[in-house]
Amino acid sequence: MPTQENAGTLDAMREAMIASIGRRTIGQFDCSTPISGLTFFRREAPMPPTICLVEACIVLVVQGEKQMLAGGEAYPYNINRFLITSLDIPANSQVVTASPDNPCLGLVLKLDLRTMAELIAQGGLPLPEDRSSDREAVIGLGTVTPMLLEPFKRMLDLLDEPSAIPILAPLIEREIHYRLLMSDQAARLQQIASVGSQGHRVAKAIDWLKVNYTETLRIDDLASHVRMSPSSLHHHFRQLTAMSPLQYQKWLRLNEARRLMLNEDSDAASAAFEVGYESPSQFSREYTRLFGAPPKRDIEGLRRKADREGSSHGAAST
Repeated sequence: MPTQENAGTLDAMREAMIASIGRRTIGQFDCSTPISGLTFFRREAPMPPTICLVEACIVLVVQGEKQMLAGGEAYPYNINRFLITSLDIPANSQVVTASPDNPCLGLVLKLDLRTMAELIAQGGLPLPEDRSSDREAVIGLGTVTPMLLEPFKRMLDLLDEPSAIPILAPLIEREIHYRLLMSDQAARLQQIASVGSQGHRVAKAIDWLKVNYTETLRIDDLASHVRMSPSSLHHHFRQLTAMSPLQYQKWLRLNEARRLMLNEDSDAASAAFEVGYESPSQFSREYTRLFGAPPKRDIEGLRRKADREGSSHGAAST
């Protein structure tokens, strides 16, 4: 249980972070920052689950509550619990608590597994209590402590001192990685970041798929690339991501096709061929299965939703 002193320290830091993120996200949903890998989010109303690819990251909520749905599990997080993912995984993000007066505010910081590996190699870190469960290594909820929140606050303070960002931001990021490796989420991070572990090899397979998702997938070749047997790759990949490598590639293809149709006005057939499908009818079937509607109807619905949200933000800002 947090002490009264710790609770007061957390509240003070959190209030400062609410003010910092709040003033930088007015009229926006997601906001990049001058610090590489750091983004802010703002939601002014509860929102249903939205499909997304969650990169290896830590998500901190400083006001409101969110929930991540992945692999058939729900991970609710708020001001007291942070969300951490150690691999790039398909998921659904949901805003649970938010309002115009008290928007859901927070930040996402991408994790650098190389930095994690360097810190682990230096030694001096506590041994994780349990390395037995592969599934536990993907996504989890950790306790927000003053020692973790303090470097995040200093990182936000840097945004008011732009000239110091190139020098100090990398140092603070490294400190955050160290604090995470000292947190109650150390086991899942060490399992993925430790060079030579099965989790590390699956991470390399995911990196390859993200770059080569349009190519025909041959499991034997991918397994050889990451130095695993095909059966071992399939087993550990499914354990960590709740899908096979082929399903993961299909997810990447369909989401990129959706982006092409929504943002670049591609028609369904052109988008299908561009992401690697040879059959438009197969593409349409698999697209409908994932997104709940055929490509044309889905894109039209997304555009109507974007128009409504844009109108509401415009009304709120006037």
